[in-house]
Amino acid sequence: MASPMRNLFKQAIRKQKFLPSYSTVGLKKPLLAEKNLLTSVYDDIPHSNDTVSEFVWKTMDRWPDKTATVCSVTGRGYTYAQLYRISNVFGASLRLKLKLREDDKVAVILPNVPEYPCIVLGALQAGCIVSPMNPMYTTEELKRQLELIECKLVITSKLSYANVVQALQSLQKTVPIILIDNEGLPEGTIKFADFAEDLNADTNCLKSVKRNADDIAVIPFSSGTSGFPKGVVLTHRSMVASSTMIASPEIMAILETTATQQSVFAAVIPFFHIFGFNILMLSQLYLGCKLVTLPQFKPELFLQTVAKYKTDILFMVPPIAVFLARHPAVTAAHLAPVTSIICGAAPLSPDDADALVAKKNNLYFRQGYGLTETCGSFSVGKKSDRNHTSVGHVLANCQAKIADMETHQALGPGEEGELWIRGPNVMNGYYKNDEATNSDFTDDGWYKTGDVAKYDENKYLYVTDRLKELIKVKGYQVPPAELETIIRTHPKVADCAVLGVPDPNTGEAPKAFLVPHAGQELKPEELIEYVNNKVTSYKKIKHAQIIDEIPKNPGGKILKRVLKAKYC
Repeated sequence: MASPMRNLFKQAIRKQKFLPSYSTVGLKKPLLAEKNLLTSVYDDIPHSNDTVSEFVWKTMDRWPDKTATVCSVTGRGYTYAQLYRISNVFGASLRLKLKLREDDKVAVILPNVPEYPCIVLGALQAGCIVSPMNPMYTTEELKRQLELIECKLVITSKLSYANVVQALQSLQKTVPIILIDNEGLPEGTIKFADFAEDLNADTNCLKSVKRNADDIAVIPFSSGTSGFPKGVVLTHRSMVASSTMIASPEIMAILETTATQQSVFAAVIPFFHIFGFNILMLSQLYLGCKLVTLPQFKPELFLQTVAKYKTDILFMVPPIAVFLARHPAVTAAHLAPVTSIICGAAPLSPDDADALVAKKNNLYFRQGYGLTETCGSFSVGKKSDRNHTSVGHVLANCQAKIADMETHQALGPGEEGELWIRGPNVMNGYYKNDEATNSDFTDDGWYKTGDVAKYDENKYLYVTDRLKELIKVKGYQVPPAELETIIRTHPKVADCAVLGVPDPNTGEAPKAFLVPHAGQELKPEELIEYVNNKVTSYKKIKHAQIIDEIPKNPGGKILKRVLKAKYC
């Protein structure tokens, strides 16, 4: 039976006679109903005014003694009651000891560890804005992101400490650094345990924190087609909406946590990635699941974790799915506890999906679709779905438009066009980047994804191509423009282009095409080394080729389809 809140929400929409405005960025016209829009098959959800931490803790009293997080390597972990206590104490310490206040930006630069949600929820409860960053990033990559958000605190480990210090020094910034390590801490750093386990911290100070659902909660980074990654502005409202949508009983294939039962997830997708941060970490904590953290994907450790902790549901990216499907050493016995798999971040071929399902009887497999700009989720199939090629159905309260490339009119079933989306989970815009924000949003509130898609008569959505030309390496987005920007700083390079080429291990790999300055001798390996010293591992250029000219149209845009047809 529908709740009174849901009925009131639906009545309000009917009275408006036009679609509700979820994102107000650049909105100049009312959101009038259009023909051929793809709507959700799922029931609408009521809007929530919860902050992220309020949302996560809402159900905690039902399973305080259940394990919330545990490390697959060390066995170190926390119950839900401990997670709640540590988060509160840590948040209070940030306000009392470091004097952090509302809207101060906190960079979290960590691998997947059990303390990660304690840190995120504690910082949010202190009123801060969290910005998750890749712990494998180089000094230059961290420098750009720390500068953009005007970072007031860095929380990291010894793994990334040296790069963080160099990045801050180059910015001539002095900010506190908290390390989660217990031993061998460099002088001047703060030990996480000293803040998180301070029994004298007065958590009553958190009552004075003023945050509401429309305040910014998180600024993750999204790769774009021009320049470097952009900060994505996600509010508490959009994050909670995203988590609530996927918590639908029609979608989430988990049993309710009880005294004798708890679903277990192998948390191998990096928490700094929006898929891992919101869909895996925050959403599953709200549902009372156990998160077994893996600091990185290692095949043997991953399989051991699935078996040891009886992981019943797996969230993964295509390279892991391909490993499970194609590696001869992986058998049905390895997948014995697994009942359901959801794959996202990049498309998985139908053949690989079928091969994975064939490994075990009664294994439910689904693909999903989401972006950093949509809090990680936009579509997924029902939990019993058998359509392996689709990315499922548009989530509750969301809409999609398959826009004609020229007229921008909404196309009908079976017709391909650019995927435009809107819903309560869509970002507010790009941080300090009005140009990119205005470019990606239409006047009537659609976010233009840059992906080519279609849908069928049963409302299944299919993403078929990318307009934005992002390279997908192990599920990570690699923007060619970022690599091209770096290549152009090489003194011997006159012109260049980067595109993705097929790779059996990573899905795609970046390949650079180079035009040297006249009279200059440039070796491909010289350029590869130059670039790869400046970027993290998955962005590294794998191939380089010297050519005479980069093909371009009259407007100067690189014709990458021509480049690929001629040289790949």
